[in-house]
Amino acid sequence: MTKLATPTALAFAMLAAPAQAQGVQAAGSDAFNLPEDVTFISGNNNPNVRRATARVNGNIITGTDIDQRLALIMSTQGEVEYSEAQLQELRLQVLRNLIDETLQVQEASIQDMAVTNEEVDSAYENFAVNGRGMTVPELDAYLTSIGSSPRSIKRQIMGELAWDRLLQRNIYPFVSVSAEEVREVHERIVEATGTTEYRLGEIFLSANPTNRDQVAANAQQIVQQLRQGGSFVAYARQYSEASTRIVGGDLGWIRLEQLQQPTLEAAAQQMTPGQLVGPLEIPGGFSILLMIDQRQIGMADPRDAVLSLKQISIGFEPGMTPEAAEARAAEFIEVVNSMSGCGDANQRAAAIGAQVVDNDQIPVRQLPEALQTPLLQLSLGQTTPPFGDLTEGVRVLMLCGRDDPEQTSGPTIAEIENSIESDRVNRRAQRYLRDLRRDAVIEYN
Repeated sequence: MTKLATPTALAFAMLAAPAQAQGVQAAGSDAFNLPEDVTFISGNNNPNVRRATARVNGNIITGTDIDQRLALIMSTQGEVEYSEAQLQELRLQVLRNLIDETLQVQEASIQDMAVTNEEVDSAYENFAVNGRGMTVPELDAYLTSIGSSPRSIKRQIMGELAWDRLLQRNIYPFVSVSAEEVREVHERIVEATGTTEYRLGEIFLSANPTNRDQVAANAQQIVQQLRQGGSFVAYARQYSEASTRIVGGDLGWIRLEQLQQPTLEAAAQQMTPGQLVGPLEIPGGFSILLMIDQRQIGMADPRDAVLSLKQISIGFEPGMTPEAAEARAAEFIEVVNSMSGCGDANQRAAAIGAQVVDNDQIPVRQLPEALQTPLLQLSLGQTTPPFGDLTEGVRVLMLCGRDDPEQTSGPTIAEIENSIESDRVNRRAQRYLRDLRRDAVIEYN
């Protein structure tokens, strides 16, 4: 499979033009001969503060567009509190995202691949039904209630569909992954059977020497908001400049060497599931990593086991004294400890007024992490330690059956090829979008 990026039509023309017509390209800021002590002539050293809207190649982005997208983002962040400075930065990021979406839609139209309203409406309906469990009118009403609108999501959908088409035509067909490269990676993986494989989420923000400090500050704010309960998937979709933004930053299952960044490899090796690290500076920008899960290559993961469980529980009547509740809990625990496995659990539970709920098909991964290890250590008929409290109730889980997972063989040849390909597509897509930004005529208001 061969895949490689093509620049925009204008970039093709520039590549074919004489060097003096293209301008001099030099690494770093030295080419500009900038003074160490920069004095701005204008008293407004931060023009972005007043640039709330923009006209992108003639297409207008209004303040309403920004407000509605901002409301959509904040609705996913729970109880996260934003300072005025953070809100201002968030608005500027939303504006940058809307500019990128506008450029992507325009480029698709120029290349006769325009996304139709019918396609957007179909994707919107699919998002409502499968993504949110709502009808289209219900989603419309919800978006209006939070200060957003159906148009805001549809605009984002159109940008994503347009960008996907551009990558499918101009990037994917020209990215090359050789069989030898894939074979070498596969051999290393086979040799590493029993070592750890990781499922990571990433938010990547590009930076250069000129804007490094500002991008670093933006990344730090994102990390702070994520630690306060923000949705990683939502932030990845809005902020990440990697091609994985469309899937919420999910890199899938990978070996650390597939990251091809020593800084990221070292950080991920120390992470545990659910942990967030960053921002980490890497060539080209900053990354924020979320460890979604881990598993051992070529080895069955015990957490893929499917269990048959009984939940045995008691509640406490309103107004029951703490002493009475404690006595009731002690009786419950004594009876549970005396049960002879799952065969007599229902009868013994009924004798003391306890409730029993059966579930014969529950994957270990779906259970709270605090319960996973205790359950995996149980033999049939044994129970977890009691959990709960003396106000809400006390319960245990009894193991009645376990279907262990089959041994895995690690990533397939196709999965390895896709991983290498995705990394190359991602890098070329970043350059493609950079070209679109460079060639655009953007007027700020």
